[in-house]
Amino acid sequence: MSLNRVASLETLAVPPGHLHDARDRRASDASLRVRRLSFNPVPQDWETVPLRPDDPYVDTVGAFEVPQWKRLVQIAAAVVNCLFAAGIVFGYAALKPVLKQEGAYADVCPEHPGDGSDSFAMMPRDTCVEIRLNLMFTVAAVGTNVAALPVGAILDHYGPRACGVIGSVFLTIGALLMAYEAVLPFDGLLPGYLFLALGGPFTYISSFQLSNAFPRRSGLILALLTGAFDASSALFLIYRLLFNATEGAFNLRRFFLVYLAVPAVILVIQLTIMPTQSYKTVGELVDQADEADAAYEALSGTPDDQIDENTALLQDERREERQRRQSVMADIETLLGSVRGDEQVEAQERKIVASGVWGVMHDNTVVQQITSPWFILVCLFTIIQMTRINFFVATIRPQYEAIFGDHERAVQINTFFDVALPVGGLVSIPFIGTALDHFNTVIVLSALVSTGTLIGVLGVLPYTWAAYGNIILFVLYRPFYYTAVSDYSAKVFGFRTFGTVYGLIICLSGLFNFSQSGLDVLFHQTFNGNPVPVDVMLLLLGLLIGIALVSFVAVQVRRINQKNREGVSYN
Repeated sequence: MSLNRVASLETLAVPPGHLHDARDRRASDASLRVRRLSFNPVPQDWETVPLRPDDPYVDTVGAFEVPQWKRLVQIAAAVVNCLFAAGIVFGYAALKPVLKQEGAYADVCPEHPGDGSDSFAMMPRDTCVEIRLNLMFTVAAVGTNVAALPVGAILDHYGPRACGVIGSVFLTIGALLMAYEAVLPFDGLLPGYLFLALGGPFTYISSFQLSNAFPRRSGLILALLTGAFDASSALFLIYRLLFNATEGAFNLRRFFLVYLAVPAVILVIQLTIMPTQSYKTVGELVDQADEADAAYEALSGTPDDQIDENTALLQDERREERQRRQSVMADIETLLGSVRGDEQVEAQERKIVASGVWGVMHDNTVVQQITSPWFILVCLFTIIQMTRINFFVATIRPQYEAIFGDHERAVQINTFFDVALPVGGLVSIPFIGTALDHFNTVIVLSALVSTGTLIGVLGVLPYTWAAYGNIILFVLYRPFYYTAVSDYSAKVFGFRTFGTVYGLIICLSGLFNFSQSGLDVLFHQTFNGNPVPVDVMLLLLGLLIGIALVSFVAVQVRRINQKNREGVSYN
C-alpha cells in the first residue's frame, strides 16, 4: 500500500562534510537548491526552466502572481479531491465483504472443486473467490506503485492540470467497469479496480506542487494532502455501512454510478480552478528575486545630467520597470519571510545535521547508487514490508477467523481495522514529520525494524488484546514506513536522481507484490487455512533484512562521523 510521500518539495544540495560552510554561503543559497522534485524515471539536470529555453518542461509560476483567495480555493479543492479519489482502493478490506455478498466471481468459481479446467477450478468456491478478489487488489496495488513513474514525467512535461484530467478519466473508466461488471462479457472487477487505483496517483501526486502556493506553510499543506490520502480509504467503509443499512438495496452498481460524480467534479475543478502550471519552488523564487534585484540595479544606472527629450520617455519606462521589479521582490519576501528564504534554509540545515547520512551518495551516478548496499538493502526491506502490509490488508478477516475460530470476532476486528486505517494515517502525520526531522536515520530505521517485528509477533498471537494492539500499531506504522523510505532516499541519494531511485524501489516492491497470490495459495491450500506459517516467514525475512540494513547504515554513519571529526581537527 503506497504512494509517494515526501516531507518537502525541495531541499539543499550541501555536499557531505561541508555543513560548516553553508551559512557562510547564504548569499548564494539559490545556486545550491534543487530546482524541482521529479518522479520522472530519467534523472534531470539542476537548472531552472528559464535557463534552458529548449527544456521540454512546462514553465512554473510564482505564487505571488496568483490571488491568495484562489490559492486557498485550489488547496481546499485538492484536499477534497484526494479525500474522494487518492487512495480509495486501499479500503479493500471494507469493500471485500460487499463484493462477496454481491456474488463477485461466483460465475467463474465452480460450486464443487474439479468442475472446471483451470487451477481455480480445483479449489473450493470460497477459496477461489477469496484468491481472485485478492488478486484484484494486488494488481491495483502494483498499478498504484508503478504509476508513480509516468505521473512524474507527465507532471513535469505537461503540468498538473493534464495529470488531473487523466486521473478523472481513469476514475470514470474504473467506476463504469465496477458498476457494470455483472453484465460485461469479461471480468470487469480486476481492470475496474485497477483504473480506480491508477486515478489515485494522478490526483494525489499532481497536488504536491500546491505546497509551494504558501511556501512558509508547505509542511501543513503536504500534511493535509497526505491526511486526505489516508482518509480516502474510509470511503468503502462508509459504503459498506450504507449497503448493510439498506440490506443490499444500495448495491455495487448504484454506488459506482453515484461515484461517477467524483471524477466529473474533479474534471470541472481542473479546467476552471486548478493551475495549469506548477508553482515555483523556494529555490526558483530566490533565483527570480536575484534576477529582479540585478535588473533593478542595472536599470538604476542612468545619470540625471544625461537626460534629454529623447531619453525622457525611456527613463519613464525604466522607472516603471524598476517599480515592477521592486514589487516582485516585495511579493517574494512576503511569501518566504525573506528574499533569500532564510527560514527554509535554516530549517533544512537542521534536518541535514540530524539525519547523519545526508549526501553520502549525492555525487554518485545512478548506476552506482542502485548497485550499492544503500539501495539494495532498503529495496529488499521495502519489498518484504510492502508485501506484508498488502497481504495483511487483503486477508485480515480470514486470518483472524483462522486464529480465533470465531467468525463474529473476526468481523468485529475487521470493522475496527476499517475505521482505524484512515484514522491512524491522520493521527500519525505530525509525529512522522517530527521524527524524521529530529532523529538520526539509524534510530528511524531501528524503529521501523523493531516495530515491524512487534507487529508480526502480535499478529500471530491468539489473544484479542494482541489483535487490537496489532491493528493499532499497524495503522500507525504504515504511513511512517512509507514516509521514512522516501525520506531515506532523498537524504542518501539526493533529489537529482530521486525519481529514478525512489521510483525503482517502489516499482520493484510493487511488482514483487504479485507474490501475494502465491502467499494466498500457501495460506488457503498448502497450510489448510492457517496464516501463522506465512506470517512467521514474512516476519523472519523482514527481521533479517532489517538487521542487515540497520547494521550497514550504523557502520557507515560511524565512519562518516569519524571522517568529519578528523577533518575538523585537521583544519
